[in-house]
Amino acid sequence: MTEASVFEGKKAVYFTLGCKLNFAETSTIGRLLKEMGVRTVRAGERADICVVNTCSVTEVADHKCRQAIHKLVRQHPGAFVVVTGCYAQLKPEQVSAIDGVDLVLGAEQKGDILRYLEERLPLLPAERKLADAEHEAYTVPTKDIHTFVPSCSCGDRTRYFLKVQDGCDYYCTYCTIPYARGRSRNGSIASLVRQAEQAASEGGREIVLTGVNIGDFGKTTGESFLDLVKALDRVEGIARYRISSIEPNLLTEEVLAYCAESRAFMPHFHIPLQSGSDEVLKLMRRRYTTNFFAEKISRVKELMPDAFVGVDVIVGTRGETEECFEEAFEFIRSLDVSQLHVFSYSERPGTMALKIEHSVSPEEKHRRSQRLLELSDAKWEAFYRRYIGTEAEVLLERSRTEGVMHGFTANYIRVELPVEGNLDNQIVRVRLGDFNADRSALRATLL
Repeated sequence: MTEASVFEGKKAVYFTLGCKLNFAETSTIGRLLKEMGVRTVRAGERADICVVNTCSVTEVADHKCRQAIHKLVRQHPGAFVVVTGCYAQLKPEQVSAIDGVDLVLGAEQKGDILRYLEERLPLLPAERKLADAEHEAYTVPTKDIHTFVPSCSCGDRTRYFLKVQDGCDYYCTYCTIPYARGRSRNGSIASLVRQAEQAASEGGREIVLTGVNIGDFGKTTGESFLDLVKALDRVEGIARYRISSIEPNLLTEEVLAYCAESRAFMPHFHIPLQSGSDEVLKLMRRRYTTNFFAEKISRVKELMPDAFVGVDVIVGTRGETEECFEEAFEFIRSLDVSQLHVFSYSERPGTMALKIEHSVSPEEKHRRSQRLLELSDAKWEAFYRRYIGTEAEVLLERSRTEGVMHGFTANYIRVELPVEGNLDNQIVRVRLGDFNADRSALRATLL
């Protein structure tokens, strides 16, 4: 058993890059360390432990990870620096070579972070360097990543993030995630329900379901995503669930129909499109066509007319000619969606996309990205304007501005509300007004 004396009185700082799943996992690591007597540093303090949870979805992400590590090493001299996450799994030797890094943990090892810290934390810096020379990083090949590390955590936010699935079996040509996180795997419905019940007992009102490919839930337990949704909907105390992201081919008619009539699943979906060109979708090895995607969006809106639908789009992939982009742009413009999340394609070593001819210049990627971002802004504003003057229920969150609270409606409209007293984590009924000063939210008044 890990002894608290190794950790007692220590201070830690946490830095996370990337997706909501990473943030959930970092929060769980923080909770584990807190239970062992480690507290989070306050402003101006030096940490004894630095935990960096990395992303590697693009070359820019790799660069940001290196920058973050260097900055933490400078800010917290002598601290024990642990690096985990996708960048650590994909490039462990590169990460372990960064000056100041003491421990690199891959996808299979990060769930055992307490054990690794217990073994290494008592060592003096010079002794750590000696150990590093013998074994610089702890990772396993992708095929040997099997462990599902549970995570349900709140961190400093009102909503909880429940990890229901990890890994991916899809191997899209542009993506490194299957290599960084391994094959699709998941926790059991019973274990996830227990975590949701624990969140409710702690006062949680909203849970976001996170994972790499959550619609693929059930590969390791013989269950289904629909079964999971139904079971979670029965957990008392949780008023809202949101599905963080789900592949269009896995957002089944049964799941949609259930969510439309459910007690707590919100009319809010995040559905990756990646390209509005069938030719590019085929090069990407995506598992649907533009016709299929358009029909899926139409079905969402038919069952849930008020649903907020966010869509991921990648621009400038290999094979995306000017004609393909224009076709994609017009298709995306035709969709009844609320917001676009636009990413510029980044070439990743080891991916099949590198075999595709025709590359797009950085300048052209930027131009295409700006056009889609402008389209996104227009769709987002049109969606918000549709609800000005209507009534809605909002889950309020802490705000840094005194006398003002923020929150989201069921269909993910961000609201700004003047309040007296503390209504944090409360669901209130409001009337939605016009945009606030910085146009990031709609003003609202309590009813």
